[in-house]
Amino acid sequence: MSSITGNMLLGAQAVRGQAGEMRAFAPALGKDIEPSFGLGGKAEVARACDLAAQAFDAFRAAPHETRAKLLEAIAERILGIGDELIERAQLESALPKARLEGERGRTVGQLRLFASLVRDGRWCGAVLDSALPDRKPLPRSDLRAQRIGLGPVAVFGASNFPLAFSVAGGDTASALAAGCPVVVKAHLAHPGTSELVGRAIQQAVADVGLPEGVFSLIFGAGNETGEALVAHPAIKAVGFTGSRRGGLALAHVAAQRAEPIPVYAEMSSINPMFVLPAALAARGEALATAFVDSLTLGVGQFCTNPGLVLAIDSPELDRFVLSASAALAGKPSQSMLTAGIASAYGEAVAARKTAPGVEQLAEGTQTDAHCAALPLLFKTNAEQFLAQHALSDEIFGPTSIVVACRDEAELVRVAEHLEGQLTATLHIDREDYAMAARLLPVLERKAGRILANGFPTGVEVSYAMVHGGPFPATSDARTTSVGAMAIERFLRPVCYQDLPAELLPVALQDDNPLALWRLRDGELVRK
Repeated sequence: MSSITGNMLLGAQAVRGQAGEMRAFAPALGKDIEPSFGLGGKAEVARACDLAAQAFDAFRAAPHETRAKLLEAIAERILGIGDELIERAQLESALPKARLEGERGRTVGQLRLFASLVRDGRWCGAVLDSALPDRKPLPRSDLRAQRIGLGPVAVFGASNFPLAFSVAGGDTASALAAGCPVVVKAHLAHPGTSELVGRAIQQAVADVGLPEGVFSLIFGAGNETGEALVAHPAIKAVGFTGSRRGGLALAHVAAQRAEPIPVYAEMSSINPMFVLPAALAARGEALATAFVDSLTLGVGQFCTNPGLVLAIDSPELDRFVLSASAALAGKPSQSMLTAGIASAYGEAVAARKTAPGVEQLAEGTQTDAHCAALPLLFKTNAEQFLAQHALSDEIFGPTSIVVACRDEAELVRVAEHLEGQLTATLHIDREDYAMAARLLPVLERKAGRILANGFPTGVEVSYAMVHGGPFPATSDARTTSVGAMAIERFLRPVCYQDLPAELLPVALQDDNPLALWRLRDGELVRK
């Protein structure tokens, strides 16, 4: 019997929303599923945000070890849900069991990564500049600085990753690591999954003995609830993964506040893949098959899906196209995450089919799956691509377009034309290095991650990973939503001038009780 109740979680309380109700939709079955979920409104948002504000000072002042234990307790509680979590996520998303089990592992792994990061303490950025009372013409005060949490963070669950980018995903993990309470607005594509994970976090907060307002979970339909959350004065930052339209709407609300706040929105990317001549000649057919596998993975519902292939027109490119077309023809249509996503995909590819100068190369095999997307591959030339902005738009699903360029100069011109991207990929052999070197400065300006001889749909959770990029890939190119650097979004520096030793934060005390690496008078030391 399912333990899902349909209740929101406001701090330690389970609350039935009174602003309407909804049921989850099972895309593979084409029908609604039980139970019903009570939807919240402005009153529930205000209650969650007030609790978060009340919890903030105590939470950010908690020992680093306590924060680390919270993150590890969340990981253990998620694992403790067992098969029920995977089964519900599979029902609500139509994603395969193996994919969801891998995503659960990633979710747990990133929680543990941030626990390790919190214990390490380098995120504090502790700096100590000793007083120089005898300096002429003016003495220098004792100056010390550290980074602290911004304050309560609003997190919006993503549709395409019901675990790793949702209730306990990277935004939540990095905000909690920074000492920021979190209010999550669950994505209505997977409310049951969200409740299960939310209760795991709620229980972990209690396990560690932290204030209840460290975490809340809200269900809400339409734009009103999300906008109320971003507009609430207790919220100091926003984490969002979704459409460009949704991200910009939240950014607009945040900018109109009496106190504007940052919105870290991951939004839109087509992830160009450059296949340079020597690599194309040496292994074009193998690259084509691997490209189609990457393109159709997860029904193309990855923000890093390779939606654009760029190469110089040649017989080798023709062979690549033939191999990719043959591989794509064997890929079946499959259920997408929601009926709305499937409908939007169908409309977008229908428009692309009628675009001037665009040729449909191949399509997959039609099945009777509900809410299904048929894989499609298109081709055009650089002149048409540059002339039609719509060809640069992201289509969320298993489709891509090959752009044939006349020469290296046109290839660079198309690269310059691209908007900001999460990723850019170079398939190169040694003979391609000179051309790659010409492209690299352009791609560094355009993308947050540059790959060589790989495919972008794998995003490692690590210290060096960057999952961000210039607009519209994200709303702030200086940040990442995946990896250890994600914590930096939710921190700000504070300087303490001539503060008595008895009042100094632990990270800045002379005897360094946390054994942190600190910048003392310009030298990195552990003392």
